[in-house]
This record gives sequence, structure tokens and C-alpha cells, in this order.
Amino acid sequence: MSDGDPEPAQTGSRLAGYDAVVYDLDGTLVELAVDWDAVADAVLDVYAERALIPPTEELWDLLGAADDYGVRDEVEEAIAIHERPGARESTRLPLGDRLTETADGGGPHPPAGVCSLNCEEACRIAVETHGLGDALVSDAIVGRDTVGSFKPAPESLLAAVDRLGAAPEDALFVGDSRSDAVTAERGGVDFAWVSDLLAE
Repeated sequence: MSDGDPEPAQTGSRLAGYDAVVYDLDGTLVELAVDWDAVADAVLDVYAERALIPPTEELWDLLGAADDYGVRDEVEEAIAIHERPGARESTRLPLGDRLTETADGGGPHPPAGVCSLNCEEACRIAVETHGLGDALVSDAIVGRDTVGSFKPAPESLLAAVDRLGAAPEDALFVGDSRSDAVTAERGGVDFAWVSDLLAE
């Protein structure tokens, strides 16, 4: 992939070598207005209300254990009840700005989707709130609850890639966390840090 040109075409030239690009949402395209410590407390309350001893206090591990404890639906809703308003009140980040500029004719861009640890409804709210819909393939907006597993398991990323009509080896995943990088590695998808794209 070429890293050559000055802004704003650089990101486009880097992405042009791929058949599809999938973006993480929170921390990459937008910043959700969510107090994640409060979300973790709400999920711990779900366990406590059922006299269950939680296996951890880490939010996403609590979600991962929820099936074993029979509280998956309740935990999902306890998280989503914070994510939905957080998506409405979110802030669009610089890479989100670039993506909307591309959709408005700012340069070529492969078909794009989203793979997020947020619930699909929150993803769609954020996409609509920030006018990202024209830049994304709607069917390729994949949240943690879309396919039955979530990052860093690769199935949600692979689902987004497949819905964009690409093979994993011809796609790029752009994210901001170690979990995103691990997800891409497990799925056989190239990975780029959002900070690296913005630095070009």
C-alpha cells in the first residue's frame, strides 16, 4: 500500500489498495458520551439483583460471562440503556470528518462498514446523528449483538467484511484499541491504527 501523497488524498490512496474497509466506531469515527464506569456498575447490579457473584468487575468480561450466568439479555440492556443516549450525544472525530468528506466527493474510497463493541442500535444512532450513512454500507454496520459474538472474537469483523463483498485478505480494519488489533489478527484482516491514518 502506498503512503505517499499529502492530505487529504493520502488516506484515500492508502485505502485504495483494499476491496473493503471496516471501521471501529467508538474512539475511531465518533466518541460516545458514555460513563463506562457507571455502565460497569449497572451490569454488576444485574448480577447482584439475582444474588449472583460476578466473576470479575471488568465490563466486557461481565458481558462475556453473562450467558453462563443466564443474564445475557439483562446485561445487554443494562449496557445499551447507556449506549443509545451516548450515541445521540456523541462527538464526531477527525476520521469521521474525513469519511463524510469522502462521501461528499472528496476522493475514492472502498466500500466501508463498521465493526463495533457497541450494540448495533447505538452504532446506527451514531451513524445517523453524524451523517455517516452515505459513507457506509448499511448492512455492514455490525455491533456486538449482530452476529452472536463480539470483539476480540473475529466473527463480527468477518461478517462486516463479507457484507461488503470482500475476502478477509483484501480488507482493512481501522481501530483505536489493542482489542481491535487482536480482532483483525484473528480474522486474517490487515489492521491500521486510526492515529496512523490521521498522521499521514
